[in-house]
Amino acid sequence: MFSSFHAGPVFRHQARRLGPHNVKQAILRPDDFSRSILGYRRPLSSSHSGRDDPQRPPNSTQSSFPKLLGVALASAVLGYGLAKSPSLVVSSVEETSKKPQFGSSEDIEKAIQELRAGLAEAQVSTDPGDLQVHGFSSNDHHQGIDHSVIVYPESTEDVVKIVRIATKYRIPITAYSGATSLEGHYRGHALGGICVDMSNMDRILAIHEADSDLVCQPGIGWVDINETLKEKGIPLFFPIDPAPGATIGGMMSTGCSGTNAVRYGTAKGEWFLNATVVLPSGEVIKTRRRSRKSSAGFDTTKLFIGAEGTLGIITEVTIRLAPVLPTTVAVIQFPNVQKATEAVVDVMNTGVGIQCVELVDDMFMSATNKHGVSKRKWPEKDSLFFKFQGPTPASLKESAMIVRKIVEKHGGTGFQLARNDEEAAELWADRKNAHYAGLALIKDSQAWPTDVCVPVSKLPELLYDTKRDIANVGLISTIVGHVGDGNFHALILFKTEEEKQKAKDVVRRMVKKAISLDGTCTGEHGVGIGKKEYLVEELGEGTVQLMKTIKKAIDPLGIFNPGKLYPDDPPKDDKEVR
Repeated sequence: MFSSFHAGPVFRHQARRLGPHNVKQAILRPDDFSRSILGYRRPLSSSHSGRDDPQRPPNSTQSSFPKLLGVALASAVLGYGLAKSPSLVVSSVEETSKKPQFGSSEDIEKAIQELRAGLAEAQVSTDPGDLQVHGFSSNDHHQGIDHSVIVYPESTEDVVKIVRIATKYRIPITAYSGATSLEGHYRGHALGGICVDMSNMDRILAIHEADSDLVCQPGIGWVDINETLKEKGIPLFFPIDPAPGATIGGMMSTGCSGTNAVRYGTAKGEWFLNATVVLPSGEVIKTRRRSRKSSAGFDTTKLFIGAEGTLGIITEVTIRLAPVLPTTVAVIQFPNVQKATEAVVDVMNTGVGIQCVELVDDMFMSATNKHGVSKRKWPEKDSLFFKFQGPTPASLKESAMIVRKIVEKHGGTGFQLARNDEEAAELWADRKNAHYAGLALIKDSQAWPTDVCVPVSKLPELLYDTKRDIANVGLISTIVGHVGDGNFHALILFKTEEEKQKAKDVVRRMVKKAISLDGTCTGEHGVGIGKKEYLVEELGEGTVQLMKTIKKAIDPLGIFNPGKLYPDDPPKDDKEVR
C-alpha cells in the first residue's frame, strides 16, 4: 500500500545554529541534525553548473563542504556519547532505523506531471518496455521491480529539477548508468519511484594531458574514454577496468575494480579526484579542486565512492589517467591452487613489472576449450595469466625471465610467452572471455555470479573449500581470481529452481567463510541488495550504524536508492544493546 502522506513544503526556512545544546539534540535526533548540517532550506543558485571556475571556489561559504565536515564532527561526538552512555545506543538505533514515509500513488502521478512540465518530452518515459528494462537485469537473480517513470537528464540542472520534485513528493529516486550491476543496485522500489538514466550525460568535458587527468560526465564508459584517448594520440588511459559496459558514474558508486587492480588499485584509490554531486536537498556540491593531492579537510569525494547512489547523484567527475606502457602476456599451468598462489606471492615480492595476474581453475580452462573461441587447446589445469608491463620491450623480456624462474620453482609448467602484440591480445582474450566460456560448460544453463576477497595467503583455503562445497551439492562452476589481491569470482551454473537455491546457499557459505578469514563479502561487485545482509557481520554493528547515521544526515527522507547497501534492521525484540 502507498502511504497517504503528502509532503507539501518539506523543509522549514529558518536555520538552527549548532551550539553545544543543539549538538546534543543532533545526537539524539538525526533528522534534526541532518537539516541543520546540510542546509536543506537554501535554494540552489541557477547559475551554478559544477564546472571548474577560476573566479571562485567550487563551493561558496554557504556550501555543503564545511557542512559535511560538521557531519563527521557530530558523528565523532555521537560515537563518544555511545561509548559512554549505553542508553544512547537504543536512541540512535531507533532514530536511524525509522522506515521512510514515501508519497502515495497520487503523489507519484503529480511528480510525473511536474517532470513532464519541467523537462523535454523525450526526457520523460512511462513506456512499459522502458520501465521493465530499467527495473530488471539478466546479469543477476534478484527480483525485478519496475520504476514508475524513467527520466533522462542532460545536465546537472536537469538532475536538480528531478531531485527537487522527488523530494517535494517523497518519491524514491534511483540513478541508472551502465546496467552492468550484479547485485541489484538499480532495482525499483515496491511503492514505485523515479529512475534517473544518466546515459545522455556521456561527454568528455576536458582533457588535461599535461596533468594526466580528464573531466567527464557519469554516463560515459571507461572503454569509450580509453578509445577516445587512443584516437587522439594521447598516450594515457584510465586503468580501472571492470566489465566493458561499465560507466564512470556506476564505477565510482560501487567502488569497483578489475584485472588491473594489482598494479593500479581500485576505485577507492586516488583515481577519482573530485565529483560534482546533486544532494538529496537539491544542492550541488563539488567535492574538491582538481589538484593531484589535497590535505584540506576530509576527503568528501570518497564519501560518494561505494555509496551506491544512496547519498547523491553524481553529474560530473575528474579522473586521473596513467601512461600507456608496453605489455605482453604469459600463461603457466600449476599442479594446484596452493602452488600457484605461493608463486604469485614470490613474484609480487620481487617488484617486477606486473600489470595483472589472474588465477583460473581447471574448470575454467576446460570451459575455454569447450567454448571454441580460443585458437588454442589448453591443458585443463589450474593456471596463471600474467600481463607484464614495462617501459621497453627489453624490460618485458627481463620480467618474463624472472617470473619464469620463480613459477617453475613452485611447480609451474608450460610457460608460454606471447611472441608479439597480436598473440598477447589472443592470450588475454581467453582470460577476458570468462563469462561466456563458463556458460558453455552446460548448455542452456544460467549462472549465479559472485565475488569475495580475502588476504592473499588465505585464498587457497577459501578456493578449496568453495570448490569442494560446489562439488558436494552437485553443481558446476568456474573460478577466476585476481590472485594478486586475493579477490576471486565464481560463476555457479544451474538449470532448475532447486539448483538455483543450491547456488544461492553456496554463495552464502562462501561469503561467510571469506569474512571468517578476515575478508569481505564483495571485492568488486558492491553490496546492492544481494550482499547487504552480511555487512554487520563483516564491519560490525557500530560501523554499520555510523553508515546509517551519515545516510540519515544527508538523506533524511530516505528517498535515494532505498533498500540498497544498508542492512535491514532486525525486529525490535531481536535487538541487543552492545
